[in-house]
Amino acid sequence: MLLDDQALHVSSVVANNAMNRERQLSGVNSYAKVLGFDPVELLAGTDRSWLDLCCGSGRALIQAAARLDEATIVGVDLVDAFAPGTGPELIAAPVETWTPDRTFDLITCVHGLHYVGDKLGMLVRILKWLKPGGRFVADLDLTSIRMTGGRPAGRRLTTLLRAAGIEYDARRHRISRTGPRELALPYVYLGADDRAGPNYTGQPAVHSYYR
Repeated sequence: MLLDDQALHVSSVVANNAMNRERQLSGVNSYAKVLGFDPVELLAGTDRSWLDLCCGSGRALIQAAARLDEATIVGVDLVDAFAPGTGPELIAAPVETWTPDRTFDLITCVHGLHYVGDKLGMLVRILKWLKPGGRFVADLDLTSIRMTGGRPAGRRLTTLLRAAGIEYDARRHRISRTGPRELALPYVYLGADDRAGPNYTGQPAVHSYYR
């Protein structure tokens, strides 16, 4: 049986996920390693802004804020388990329904989309929140996006994303885009399966179903 967002949010796979609880800004288990760049270097300058979705404890954002005096840093996570510290605005809310009141120079989602139900709907929303020239980078396993019957959305979805100027690195399972985009995809979300088992990270993840 497929789950709606309300049921998914209390699933042990999602609600108790610890993927980003201890992740640092730099080092072995870090944002810099997963994203392939140092967010602080990208945000150097005045009046810069960073939104991190599924931010976990927000530890990396607190570390970044200490190095970016004039930056606006916002983190959103389903679970209110934020590390103590000052600097970023840390918000406990479902990312699927939360909406910012501004646009951003950088939007990231480090291993968070694995636990979102409507992954494609989330992508559509995120791309509207970028400033002109702003950068979006996230981890996404496209095999977790399934059609009715269980088959992966596959090459058709990849082709549609690339036609919209969205880059997908299949080896690194990384999706990215520069600049805002009004994205329309021919898929209708049906629900999520939290019994999909481990994905490429080795951790249990969520499959998203569409027609």
